[in-house]
This record gives sequence, structure tokens and C-alpha cells, in this order.
Amino acid sequence: MAEQITSASATAKTVRIAPRKARLVLELIKGKSAAEAMAILQFTPHSGSPIVAKVLKSAIANAEHNYDLDSQSLVVSEAYVNEGPTLKRFRPRAKGSASPINKRTSHITIVVSEEE
Repeated sequence: MAEQITSASATAKTVRIAPRKARLVLELIKGKSAAEAMAILQFTPHSGSPIVAKVLKSAIANAEHNYDLDSQSLVVSEAYVNEGPTLKRFRPRAKGSASPINKRTSHITIVVSEEE
């Protein structure tokens, strides 16, 4: 007897947004239905909203295409951000010195599953 798969995920790696900023957006959609989460992201004025929306769309498409799940019954069960590689840059300062600039990147993962 084969086990029924009830969740699908999508990951965006090395996205040029700081993990702190992405986490603010992900906290808004955790536990919401997929349609409600998309609506929230559409009207949230954060810089991470379009990026997270793209990952959520991909997770929904994976669920529909790969596992034949119904998109109307999907819920965002997990959403988390891991830190990616940091791009290190330097900015010129007074008296010929320099100060470091860390351009942080993120790995964003969203898991959608069927409502019980």
C-alpha cells in the first residue's frame, strides 16, 4: 500500500535579500491558506513580498503538478529562511580608511500541505 503524499515544497536559493527582512514577510503567511497567503503578499509593502510570492507560487505549482493536490485545499504549513553566502564589500571612509558592507543572501523555503 503506497503512502499518500500530502505536502510539496519550493526553495529559492541565494536570493539577494537579508534573512531578517524575509522573515518579517514569512511570519505573515505561516498557517494561512495558500490563496489567503497570496492575497496578503500582494498587498504587503515589504521588499521581500514579491520574492516570497514567487516561491509560494512555485510550491503551489509543485503540489498541483507533481502530487496531484487540489490548490484550493492547500495551507502554508512551513515557511522558513536560512542564511545564504554573504557578499563582502567595502565602502571608502574618511582619512583613507574603509568600512565593511555585508550584502546578505537568503535561502527561502515554503512547504504547502493539504488541509486535514
